[in-house]
Amino acid sequence: MDRFTFVVVPERLSIARLPAGMPVPDWASGSFVTVSRTPTELSVVCAQRFVPAGTQQERDKVALGINSVVPMTTIGILAALCTALAARKVPVFAISTYDTDYLLVSADRFAEAKLALEGLGHEIRGTLPQD
Repeated sequence: MDRFTFVVVPERLSIARLPAGMPVPDWASGSFVTVSRTPTELSVVCAQRFVPAGTQQERDKVALGINSVVPMTTIGILAALCTALAARKVPVFAISTYDTDYLLVSADRFAEAKLALEGLGHEIRGTLPQD
């Protein structure tokens, strides 16, 4: 596997679950936002400071993004990364964009995630965001 540089998104994120038919909310903002709609839900990942209280959500997530374009024909990257994280008991929420991949981990497991990725030879740029 290639060695990657991961960049830590500098804000804590929340993964919110909303009803499937709901429009994308105005509060879905920050430097990192992703929205996924399925027949059964609308998921929004964004800066946790913008997500209203009472919204079903998982808070205190930290995103580590591969700082390069990962071709869509590449095989096994997420499997290898997730295997290393699983070996250290770090749950992961993966997000893929057109260009690259992001791994979201809980802030309280960030140190273990960093060790797991560095153990594979990857570099981590950035520190645990405070929120």
